[in-house]
Amino acid sequence: MTQQARELLAATAQALAPQQGTNRLVAAIAAGTASRIVLGTLALEQRHIVAADRRSFQHLAARATDRPEGAELFATMAEGEALALDRLGATLRGCGLDEVTTEAYEPMPGCQAFPAYVSWLALNGDPADVAVALYANFSAWGTYCATIAAALRARYGFADEACGFFDFFALPAPALKDQAVAAVQEGLDAGHVTMARALRYGRLLQAYEAMFWETLAAQDASAPH
Repeated sequence: MTQQARELLAATAQALAPQQGTNRLVAAIAAGTASRIVLGTLALEQRHIVAADRRSFQHLAARATDRPEGAELFATMAEGEALALDRLGATLRGCGLDEVTTEAYEPMPGCQAFPAYVSWLALNGDPADVAVALYANFSAWGTYCATIAAALRARYGFADEACGFFDFFALPAPALKDQAVAAVQEGLDAGHVTMARALRYGRLLQAYEAMFWETLAAQDASAPH
């Protein structure tokens, strides 16, 4: 019953996948050559992003009340962001950032373009199209988080608790993927999915994701090592 959605999501994720080796910051973290300053900035930016994405997913769930599968997907995603945010405090402390510094931090536009666009999608995109676009982002983000979590331990000496935020997103999430498939199939069955729009949303999401990492990479290039 969901084969059409599975094939569509797999094809979309493949079409929108970033080219291997293009994320120079994650490569630098994996090699242990990224500065500790940029590790802290990464965590500080995520504090703003996760909180914003949680509200966006809650809004998408509310908009999808006539689509139970879609509402369930976005509610689960919102809950996941809340769980991730709970783990981020240990990461910030692992980076040597206290509460005063964390609260005083001013986020960078190049990093916050991604959650700003997710908010735009929450207001303007059909939930089924948005589900397609977000699914394409799952794999790349999870891979980046797995690489970072491993490097924080091996290269930077972080304790397990301080890696919990990245561990959370790195874990396989078959149940969430199944929910995405069900939500997209629900949209396909009702004629809500417009692939041209879904692909546009996914392309822009991936571009803003790349902007996030490149903004941090530029900061790392100018930071003392």
